[in-house]
Amino acid sequence: MTDTVTNQRPAPTTFQRAVQDVEPLGLTPAGLQSSATLRRRRLAMLALNLGTLAALAAALARLLGIGGWSVTDAAILVAFLVAAPWAVLGFWNAVAGLWLLHARRDGLAEVAPFAAAAARSDPLMLRTAVLMTLRNEDPARAFRRIRAVKDSIDATGEGVWFDYFVLSDTSDRAVAEAEAALAEAWAAEIGEPARLTYRRRASNTGFKAGNIRDFCEHWGERYELMLPLDADSVMAGETVVTLARMMQAYPKLGILQSLVVGMPSRSAFARIFQFGMRHGMRPYTMGAAWWGGDCGPFWGHNALVRIAPFRDHCHLPVLPGGAPLGGAVLSHDQVEAVLMRRAGYEVRVLPVEGGSWEENPPTMLDYAQRDLRWCLGNLQYLKLLSLPGLKPMSRFQLVWAVLMFLGLPAWTLLVALLPLKVLADGAVPDYPAAFAAGLYLVFLAMYLAPKLAGFADVLLSREGTARYGGPGRFLASVGIELAFGFLQTTVSSFRTTRFMIGLVFGQARIAWNGQARDAHALSLATAFAGLWPQLLFGAYLFGSLAWLSPTILAWALPLTAGYVLAIPFAVLTALPSAGDWLARHRLCGIPEDFAVPPVLVAIGAGDAQAAMPAAGER
Repeated sequence: MTDTVTNQRPAPTTFQRAVQDVEPLGLTPAGLQSSATLRRRRLAMLALNLGTLAALAAALARLLGIGGWSVTDAAILVAFLVAAPWAVLGFWNAVAGLWLLHARRDGLAEVAPFAAAAARSDPLMLRTAVLMTLRNEDPARAFRRIRAVKDSIDATGEGVWFDYFVLSDTSDRAVAEAEAALAEAWAAEIGEPARLTYRRRASNTGFKAGNIRDFCEHWGERYELMLPLDADSVMAGETVVTLARMMQAYPKLGILQSLVVGMPSRSAFARIFQFGMRHGMRPYTMGAAWWGGDCGPFWGHNALVRIAPFRDHCHLPVLPGGAPLGGAVLSHDQVEAVLMRRAGYEVRVLPVEGGSWEENPPTMLDYAQRDLRWCLGNLQYLKLLSLPGLKPMSRFQLVWAVLMFLGLPAWTLLVALLPLKVLADGAVPDYPAAFAAGLYLVFLAMYLAPKLAGFADVLLSREGTARYGGPGRFLASVGIELAFGFLQTTVSSFRTTRFMIGLVFGQARIAWNGQARDAHALSLATAFAGLWPQLLFGAYLFGSLAWLSPTILAWALPLTAGYVLAIPFAVLTALPSAGDWLARHRLCGIPEDFAVPPVLVAIGAGDAQAAMPAAGER
């Protein structure tokens, strides 16, 4: 690339100038929506959520007070009020998302009006840096992914506008040497040294956020946009270029987040998890974008970020106090999103699947460990709620991220108190069992609503089930995932509860290092060492409920079975043979399992399924 192109900064088009200063006119900063419209939507969602939560709390209070109020009753009600808002908002997001997907012809335009920019014929003129951040990851694996992204972008004909950076915080000398060798070989292959930069920091100050800030300070002036990728991220070139065109059309669009989904996996755990996660995320994100609008989410990767405002306005503070909640911000992404919005730039999500993938943890224990890192990072937001100048919606986002994890110990407490409540209500005459069962089922349906809406979306879409192997395989996969989801959620929520108790007493610590990404088996001893507390808690629940009321034990199985089955569940879902069996029978497959996109073929994704004939086809 010549110096002329390297330093080129295109003058804004007439269209761009027209949308640069529109906030005083009652529009969002990029001129995409009416601020009044977003305000009405947010007020409507607030009313729906508060009304629903109040109705559920009133119904629960009626049940709890039948035999007179006790400390146990009060604790159950408080725990419910802390835990339930996440499920209630998930329900209304799912309802709104499904409505937009099927009842509104212009559903996408309602939540992503900037998407029309992808169809514009303006030439791409913004320079983008594609960043991959590493810390003690498998070098060959990581480089294979970023090479595939580059090849895919080059295939669009727009590759001249993209340069590549491998930003290493690796502390392992052997791994660092392998990274440097791979970078040198790739640079020689490209033939243009300026197109690829490998940099390794001696210290991972600020963790991933510090790594990216170092890039912004040293190279940010050369680029308008950056595309952060994690070591397990992959994006199709067409998707990247489409997002870049949207960013070019709207100069006040600060962050544009793609909808990231899981990619094909040989792990049974990851395969089933991402099948459910994919369906839950689609309507949930669509509904959330409808009312979140210009205060959207940022997940830290697979998103285009405008460098200048990010560099100038999204510097993360060092939190007061000692570890674990003090020091550098760990979950940096949502904080950067609210700071970007405070700076007058929109943060948006494009809630459409296509061309943006990540890998999910291959075992239950790996998933729980990742969840603990997110938990600690989100709890740090408690120290950021008083940041000056944040939009009300931005403060809500931080509170919501905290509540996501505070709700888990609340649910664990509620379940732990269930035997005590059953014992206390045993002497209550004419207990309204039907009313209690109805309330339980209503709330269970609300909890499952995002996934159920995603499943309904597939069933309602033309040839929707064909992308998942046909209606029979799709419905069988739904059944497997629902059972899996109850078990997995129970196991991970109890682990997070234990971690948060440790935080209170200053005992919890989290190491940020390379993650396990490939399928691997778990020994019974390893699973027992990590999950024996779940088994012990489950023994208490099952023993007490079996003695007090076997009927209630049966009703509570979706919420309690995961405790006693945690160890065999973790071992079974990590077995390579279990993943092979699912792949061979085409169960819990995602569309990319049945038609592997070229960029995923390049990294070897989908090989496990492609190599195996379906059952009955041999």
